[in-house]
Amino acid sequence: PFVGSLIGLALSLSTFLFAILPGPAVAALIVGGSVIITGGIHLDGFADTCDGLYGFTTKERALEIMRDSRIGTMAAVGIVILLILKFSLFLSIPQEIIWKYLVLMTAFSRYAQVLACFFSEYARDGDGKGRWFIEYAGLGGLIAGGVFIVALFILLLGVKGLALFIVSLLPVFALIHYIKVKIRGMTGDTIGAINEVAEATVLLFGMILQG
Repeated sequence: PFVGSLIGLALSLSTFLFAILPGPAVAALIVGGSVIITGGIHLDGFADTCDGLYGFTTKERALEIMRDSRIGTMAAVGIVILLILKFSLFLSIPQEIIWKYLVLMTAFSRYAQVLACFFSEYARDGDGKGRWFIEYAGLGGLIAGGVFIVALFILLLGVKGLALFIVSLLPVFALIHYIKVKIRGMTGDTIGAINEVAEATVLLFGMILQG
């Protein structure tokens, strides 16, 4: 979460550096910046997860699809919907406070990854890019990250921040549960998907609370 908050601060620079530009242009720069800073690794995981978990398929087939480097229909549709949603939310939140939500969404999404790793087992046999994150997720990291993220939400948004944190946890735990039902654990791809969904969740609920 601490590293996520630094990423959020870096994204916030675009809102100040390009404040003279129209809102849609700033929102597009934020979307592009978020992909560039992370190298699109979480977005790639989200795309693979959309392909692998869509439909009624077996665990083995889902894992095979997620490991395929080719992008499928559901991955393309999922990425388009996700980026349009983020763009719309960036545009809908007032520019004078958008920096707060950039910090919160990137910090919270990393804590969501911690939750996914702590409460799950590795779904694949053998090694993979998510195995060590999942197997070495400990209670200390969960608690330390939780204290940091709650304090950050309250610091930036007060009581509304605490409410936003709590309601944002619900879709995250729902997605974790869904993934565990489908493939009985987590992979690096599904952890990335949880990151992307958590970011959109904070923005969506944040916009509602602001209203």
